[in-house]
Amino acid sequence: MRRFLIPLLFLAVALPIFSHAQAAPSDKPFVVEYYYKAKWGHADEFLKLFKKNHYPVLKKEMEMGRITKVWMDQPRYHTTEDGRWDFRVTIVFKNATVANEAFDEATLQKQLYPDQETFQREEQRRFEILDGHWDLPVKTVDLDPKP
Repeated sequence: MRRFLIPLLFLAVALPIFSHAQAAPSDKPFVVEYYYKAKWGHADEFLKLFKKNHYPVLKKEMEMGRITKVWMDQPRYHTTEDGRWDFRVTIVFKNATVANEAFDEATLQKQLYPDQETFQREEQRRFEILDGHWDLPVKTVDLDPKP
């Protein structure tokens, strides 16, 4: 009896692991929203630095096919301080695998910005003037599922 239980136990543990590892990666787009809350009076400076130093990197990633779409939103009116954000950057990645795999953004930054000293200083400043920054992966909820 024991001779049969050990292989059965092995299969019970190994089969789910093996089948999970063999699952094909999803080709569905993977969406992440990046929120930025600038210190009062610094939103324009943040936007200027973002457009100068980070947006070109994102555009390069679009050319590479890693990102399919990127855009920025800004609230029309103000909210409470607790819920305030100044900019929301939405990035649509090709899929979840691409979004979560290691990617060497520094190589692109060095290609786009040979003056790394200035680039690093400006990127440091871009984050110094933030009160908050958070990333939110989002998924679409199908309100009309097909039976």
